[in-house]
Amino acid sequence: MNILAFAKQILEIPSPSGYTKNVINFLKKHCEKEGFQHHLTQKGNLIIQFPGLDQYRLGLSAHVDTLGAMVKSIAADGTLKFSVIGGPLLPTYDGEYCYILTRSGKQFTGTFLSNAPATHVYKEASTMPRTQDTMHIRLDAKVKNKSDVEKLGIGPGDFIALDPKTVITESGFIKSRFLDDKISVAILFALMDHIKKTKMVLKHSLSIIISTYEEVGHGAASIPDLDEMIAVDMGCIGDDLSCTEYDVSICAKDSFSPYDFDITNNLVAIAKKEKLSFALDIYPYYGSDVSAALRSGNNLKGGLVGPGVSASHGMERTHEDAVNNTLKLLIAYLQA
Repeated sequence: MNILAFAKQILEIPSPSGYTKNVINFLKKHCEKEGFQHHLTQKGNLIIQFPGLDQYRLGLSAHVDTLGAMVKSIAADGTLKFSVIGGPLLPTYDGEYCYILTRSGKQFTGTFLSNAPATHVYKEASTMPRTQDTMHIRLDAKVKNKSDVEKLGIGPGDFIALDPKTVITESGFIKSRFLDDKISVAILFALMDHIKKTKMVLKHSLSIIISTYEEVGHGAASIPDLDEMIAVDMGCIGDDLSCTEYDVSICAKDSFSPYDFDITNNLVAIAKKEKLSFALDIYPYYGSDVSAALRSGNNLKGGLVGPGVSASHGMERTHEDAVNNTLKLLIAYLQA
């Protein structure tokens, strides 16, 4: 499987938290095509299961939901006020193209803008803070007032998805919004492809969990009974961190809790044995599907790995080296 190409396919399917049916259906059809045993949970998570030789239950999770927004209200001039979904870097939304997805199934395009969007008009154009209260969405429709917008069928509660602007470069980079965490979803599907093609015999039963509400905190709050769960999610890059866009990240602790001592040690040992480029870091402003599972009282051990991703919650980028290092680590972990 070409992981980056598969990632590009799912990145181009809008899926802000709460509006994930289309991308889940895409992944579900892929599972049907490949003959993977799978089912959907009531909240819309996709679970793919593989039998193992013993009764130990291992889970690997990645989330397919993304950041986004929702129409909050319609202003008198026909622009849209919005409420964010998740925790985006709102200054990076300024000037971004988006899609308004109505409850009736219609789709419109628009642009996120500051309320002072023109340098030639507004003295504060470059200095105004970019917040939900100081930004709006300009619709690509001939509307002059609130009534015109309502006639189009647009209203409060409609979802707003951003254009991910996905590009795969000749140098092996993939740059896009929402690599957090669709690049990890692609990695897990490549892992399943490897299991099938190599006829890998798994020691432990394996559940692949594709969650749909991680960006708002409860993605894997309800999961199958597991003894161990590893979230596959983006690795952070920045001040006081050693991870790069070429590494598989192993997280020892996030803002919620340290991850399991033995799982983390095993991951590090395997990465060294396989001579993978990896980083062991602590992420101070981070939570994962494992965090949600533990908060909900699931009795399991947890870990966190993933490819290093630059500029999280903004215009993100990673490299195929980080993707491949993550996949190799997961394969070796299943074989250990």
